[in-house]
Amino acid sequence: MSSHPDTEQLRQLFSDAADDVTPSPVPLAAIEKAGRARRRRRRTAVLAAGCGLLLIPLAATTMHVTTPTPTPTPPTPSPSPHLTARPAAPPPSVRVVAPGERVRAATNVELWLTKEGKHWSTPNQADQFRSIVDGNMDTSRPGVSLQMEPVDGSYFLSGLYHGKGDAAAVKLATDKGTITGRVVRLAGQLDWGTWYATIPLPDESKTNDPSHNFVRSITVLDTADRPIATLTLP
Repeated sequence: MSSHPDTEQLRQLFSDAADDVTPSPVPLAAIEKAGRARRRRRRTAVLAAGCGLLLIPLAATTMHVTTPTPTPTPPTPSPSPHLTARPAAPPPSVRVVAPGERVRAATNVELWLTKEGKHWSTPNQADQFRSIVDGNMDTSRPGVSLQMEPVDGSYFLSGLYHGKGDAAAVKLATDKGTITGRVVRLAGQLDWGTWYATIPLPDESKTNDPSHNFVRSITVLDTADRPIATLTLP
């Protein structure tokens, strides 16, 4: 198939024009620089995206890592004190009375004081009396007196004492050991008072022996356990 004459003419014109055009050199350096810039931008974007991905779990972890609130330790309950029965307190060794106030000194025995001296009653003899002011006792120096009588299977011992000091107790040395008696005095009266004690009856064989004294000595003591007055029996 033959081509149209005009067509051939146009092709020839374009061919000649193409031969006259000198192609400009390819800008390789610019293309390479632009490529590096694009690659840097892509790496930056990737790194930013990667850092964001890393920060998400870190933030999530940070949200969960919190300082635990310490659980308060309940106070240890104090052990309940064991209730133990306390022994009964011994009766006081001193009783301060008003004039005429009766004291139950032993079974069926009463004792009381007046400003004149000691009074007592027993089943065998009522209303007995020993004076502190009639001159029968030498009150110029410390001293102790003794009266004793059997009462219900025991000996009831009592007496007056006088001397300087706050009397707190009386001790009797006997052939069976030392016993402690009690002191009775008037309120406000420290120069004299009375004392009493009970002891078992001695053996009959010794009772029949007039030379035997089962009470060896009587000592009235003050609050510091110092003797106020002493009676020594032979």
